[in-house]
Amino acid sequence: MSDCCSAPGLLPFEQALTKMLAQITPVTDVLDLPVEQALGYVLASDVLSPINVPPHDNSAMDGYAFSHSSLEQSSTLTLVGRSMAGAPFTGKCEAGQCIRIMTGAKMPDCCDSVEMQENCQAEGEHIRFLQEKKFGSHVRKAGEDIQKNQQVLKQGHRVTPVDIGVLASLGVPTVKVFRKLNVALIATGDELKLPGQALTEGDIYESNSFVLSAMLEKLHVNVINFGIIKDDLSAIKAAFIDADKQADAVISSGGVSVGDADYTKTVLDELGEIGFWKIAMKPGKPFAFGKLANSVFFGLPGNPVSALVTFHQLALVALTKMQNAEPLKRTTLRVKTTSDLRKSPGRMDFQRGVLSVNEQGETVVASTGSQGSGILSSLAQANCFIVLESEQASVSKNDYVTVQMFDNYL
Repeated sequence: MSDCCSAPGLLPFEQALTKMLAQITPVTDVLDLPVEQALGYVLASDVLSPINVPPHDNSAMDGYAFSHSSLEQSSTLTLVGRSMAGAPFTGKCEAGQCIRIMTGAKMPDCCDSVEMQENCQAEGEHIRFLQEKKFGSHVRKAGEDIQKNQQVLKQGHRVTPVDIGVLASLGVPTVKVFRKLNVALIATGDELKLPGQALTEGDIYESNSFVLSAMLEKLHVNVINFGIIKDDLSAIKAAFIDADKQADAVISSGGVSVGDADYTKTVLDELGEIGFWKIAMKPGKPFAFGKLANSVFFGLPGNPVSALVTFHQLALVALTKMQNAEPLKRTTLRVKTTSDLRKSPGRMDFQRGVLSVNEQGETVVASTGSQGSGILSSLAQANCFIVLESEQASVSKNDYVTVQMFDNYL
């Protein structure tokens, strides 16, 4: 098996993303779920409306419904009935007559226009219209919102709370969705301790699995957390074998660098096939991607910021494709920086920034300060990435830069 880990140079970020996505196979298993259980799932087929919305012409105002031609003879019409929401008028409205109507109530078949009650004067059964009205005023037409057989949601769309409301309003009881992904999480390192445990000299608290698990929950997958695995070759190998049996994707953090105790790369070489290792990005150069017997794997760096950024920029994009979901759309802007930004050409840099509007009404971005790969607080303070291309050198204050807004996964 070829070992790309020993190849000279770093794989450009865009090439790494393209190469990774080319090797991703989406899930195909489909479930038929009640709409109230479909939140977060990815639709496996288009949803077409079985009805018109609204299902009939209805009034947009509380007022009076009438035939527009009646007002050509007189500005005063005779009230002959009422049309309420859920209790429509079923009689006949002759020329010179009108119907009291409430907002949302079905338009009587013989009426084509509505005047709001504020513009009418009632004298017993005689309703005087104070203003000239246009034909069809204040009438919502059947199918004005959604027409029967119209595509409402398309395959690959991730179901939102609003979507569930729309589906219910259409009378749709179930939808076809792709099954959830099973994603295994493995953290490696002798120095790692769980929150609540006492730290001894040289220890640190493990945070990667916590933030990754939270992000995966937002992606709506089943998370299988293997916890912390010690830097032991046989223990790491056993964990990967077990994870590969249970999961569609295996995500590890730590152990993909070049230290003497970094066994993850060794295990992946033995159990699977590494597609690439070492990317021209900062933070996150030691990122590995490849395949095991039954799953794909993403080897994230151990440093907290590096792990989060590589997961967000690479693994999350790949997992979205595995779900058969629409590609992630991330908002980017070109704005002035209020900070000097240090950078050396050679790697794409994802610096942490805060986007805001200054006193002059300009949208600007400022650095959060130190950009070290272990400073997780720099991400907590930020609301965007300042994306500096690989060939870019240092940037001066007031220069324009590209920012990528944080999405709902961060």
